[in-house]
Amino acid sequence: MNLVVDVGNTCIKLASVENGEVTSIERCSSWEDPLARLFFETNSTFEKGIVASVRTEPIPLWINSYIESELLLFNHKTAIPLVNGYESPTTLGLDRLAAAVGANNIYPNRNVLVVDCGTAITIDVISDKGVFVGGNISLGIATRFKALNSFTSKLPLLEKTEEFSLVGKNTTEAIRAGVLNGVIFELDSYIDKFEPIYPDMKVIFTGGDAFFFDGRLKNSIFVVPNLVVLGLNRILEHNV
Repeated sequence: MNLVVDVGNTCIKLASVENGEVTSIERCSSWEDPLARLFFETNSTFEKGIVASVRTEPIPLWINSYIESELLLFNHKTAIPLVNGYESPTTLGLDRLAAAVGANNIYPNRNVLVVDCGTAITIDVISDKGVFVGGNISLGIATRFKALNSFTSKLPLLEKTEEFSLVGKNTTEAIRAGVLNGVIFELDSYIDKFEPIYPDMKVIFTGGDAFFFDGRLKNSIFVVPNLVVLGLNRILEHNV
């Protein structure tokens, strides 16, 4: 059983992975959150573990009592089973890199497009030669709604809904139609542009808003909610 810890700006994700499958997962706001302790107390002792963190705070020492070996700290010097073709590898988000590793593990020797739908939407290309080619960064759905509210004087702050029109007939409908249709059209266009360049390309969506796009794009996609966790686990196994 492996421990995978993904420490983001707003959330800590704790996962147990066995034989490449996520067996349990917990999200907590901080290490002081009771859910963090509960996760470790309800899982068996882990054989090994990996942690990726964007925070400066150290990982609490009490975690070591639940792991048989030392935690692997994932950073830009950690060996990965991919060639990193990014021109500035030290500025590449570790979550993007881990997701790329996870996608390559699912579809080895295939061109893969990874779309991570969170606060930002990242669109990354992994070639069939096992090379992280690069990608683009755009605003996430919630961020787009917040931007309209923050940078205008009268537009309200809205959230995504499952139902929305193609053409808004009032301000609320217009904002939702503009944001949600806009991001759908954007991602469909990206896929259309990449497919001739990267033949037989698989498209994986992950992140908090990934399922929103399932069935809404004209292109075929494969949703993997825990792609970053699976990628981190693959990196851990690679280093072992």
